[in-house]
Amino acid sequence: MAERTRETAERAQGTTQRTRETAGAPEAAPGGLAQGWCALSALHGRIESHIERALQARHSLSVREFSVLNVLSEQHDGPGGHLRMHQVADAVVLSQSATTRLVTRLEDRGLLSRYLCPDDRRGIYTNVTPDGLRLLEEARPTHDTALRESLQDAAGRPELAPLVTAVRALGTSA
Repeated sequence: MAERTRETAERAQGTTQRTRETAGAPEAAPGGLAQGWCALSALHGRIESHIERALQARHSLSVREFSVLNVLSEQHDGPGGHLRMHQVADAVVLSQSATTRLVTRLEDRGLLSRYLCPDDRRGIYTNVTPDGLRLLEEARPTHDTALRESLQDAAGRPELAPLVTAVRALGTSA
């Protein structure tokens, strides 16, 4: 039994090594991975709080509310064009219950409307109302300006500058 466990561990280690080699990813220095994660988390927190303040001050909208409106505004009438609540939750990185509460608040403000899925009466779809689309379009420049400001500020910090470069590169490749 112990021999089989050792063989399994060696096979797994060999697979991990081959995966690392084929992915071209160098092994992180001790503490390097955690340090990178902390930098990424710090960049995210800085960006999100700056955007949050700007959206709240100018549009009475949170970052999460903006994200939900943005995701739902991209729906279409073609196959797979409407999102169910769990798909919205995945897209905005919230739990299903938190997403449902958020959608309810936006619906109460007249920014979203819900309706039953015509193909599956168990499913509920959500659409952005004309007022929601108008608010989203008004808020988008505020969001984008705050994002650019956050990235510019973070670019001046040596521990965050490489991540800012990566984020900007992602933006140009989209």
